[in-house]
Amino acid sequence: MTALQFAIGSANDAADASRDAGRSDKPIPAGLFTRPAAVAAAVAFAGAGLVLSVPSGPPTLAVAVLGLSVGLAYDLRFRGTRASWLPFAIGVPLLPVYAWIGATGGLPVEFAVLVPCAVLGGMALAIANALADVERDRAAGVDSVARGLGPRRAWRVHAALLAAMSVGALGSLVALGAAGEGGALPGAALAGLGVLVIGAGIVLVASPATVERGWEIEAAGMAVLAVGWFIAVGLGR
Repeated sequence: MTALQFAIGSANDAADASRDAGRSDKPIPAGLFTRPAAVAAAVAFAGAGLVLSVPSGPPTLAVAVLGLSVGLAYDLRFRGTRASWLPFAIGVPLLPVYAWIGATGGLPVEFAVLVPCAVLGGMALAIANALADVERDRAAGVDSVARGLGPRRAWRVHAALLAAMSVGALGSLVALGAAGEGGALPGAALAGLGVLVIGAGIVLVASPATVERGWEIEAAGMAVLAVGWFIAVGLGR
């Protein structure tokens, strides 16, 4: 999965090379990489990721192909459109699915809760990511889900999605009987929720340059929340 994510990221830089002109924080316009080299890296990492998935069996390889396809679809088609949230909504849930199928050969029934929550989380991250680029996109005449909704409304929609994801994840712990004594929620899950709130606050009030850090913090908060959820329901043992 690491190799596949490198492939998607390299393809993104290659596809956005013209749009990123003048940005010192991007490797191609900064002169650290050429566009052909980024394309070559994307092909090499994609091949490596797929080959490394083969020993875990056909289901794992199938999820790897789907995840790579979704990522490349974002890079080449959905980036810069109002549907840019769709690849995130599909791709984020595939991360734990890939890992679990690769490790165990199947999925437990609890993934019926995890996957819908991850879809909501992926949509929220996509909107936050678009908010980080809204000023640059406006200057370049590029559309996005954040531009379509407007920054304030986009933030509210993204916050509502994060809230729905958190309620679904934490509420399911109680419903599954996985909460602690007296219905207490696990510390890791609550810590993840706290990180999510911090990230969402940064996305709301920070400067455009800092908004990107906010959605990255949100992604980290989702990961911590997910780990706490896994441990609480006994999947981490």
